[in-house]
Amino acid sequence: MATVLLLRHGRTTSNVSGELAGRRPVELDDTGRGQAARAGERLRALPLAAVVTSPLIRCRTTLELALPGVTPVVDEGLTECGYGDWEGRPLKELAQDPLWPVVQQHPSAAVFPNGEAMAAMSARAVATIRRWDAKVTAEHGPDALWLACSHGDVIKAIIADAMGLHLDQFQRIVADPASVSVIRYTPTRPFIVRLNDTADLASLIPPPAAQAERSEAAVGGGAGGGV
Repeated sequence: MATVLLLRHGRTTSNVSGELAGRRPVELDDTGRGQAARAGERLRALPLAAVVTSPLIRCRTTLELALPGVTPVVDEGLTECGYGDWEGRPLKELAQDPLWPVVQQHPSAAVFPNGEAMAAMSARAVATIRRWDAKVTAEHGPDALWLACSHGDVIKAIIADAMGLHLDQFQRIVADPASVSVIRYTPTRPFIVRLNDTADLASLIPPPAAQAERSEAAVGGGAGGGV
């Protein structure tokens, strides 16, 4: 199966102000724009077979800065969680809401008022990634690399699924702005190749004889780079 790189958008004005952006048209701030540009320096070294994005402006701007000239495919399945009445409110205020500890400790039971259930967000995000991964594999082969740009909670939910974790554990995962996390799916199980990464990505290019679909873990850790 192909390998997916999960890129979180760069820092936004809401990240700085401490508000929950949700699905509002929140823009990157200057730091976020710089983060996106630096992410692009790493991503442009890769032969990306497809680039898919959340429809929200902060993701589309991140890709415009990171991969100029590339026209990503917009997929609603990668959009932010629908936080409903929570959107636009300060996180300090939300921390006093009775739903807050549920979101933190039992997110699989969290349903945002006039919004989306976190379990529903997880299900549609994972389904979207797996659908695209199958499509890229069918069209470009098992060594293909592709990119999906999305949001923190969405990426964390996808990673939790790949790690075999219950959604109630996904808050243990970190996805920083403009970070890259990498998952290689196989016929029997996924492998987490990178997590919350901001370093060089060139080792993700598979060597000529890479066995992209093998399901066995490398005993002793392996040599890296798909070897």
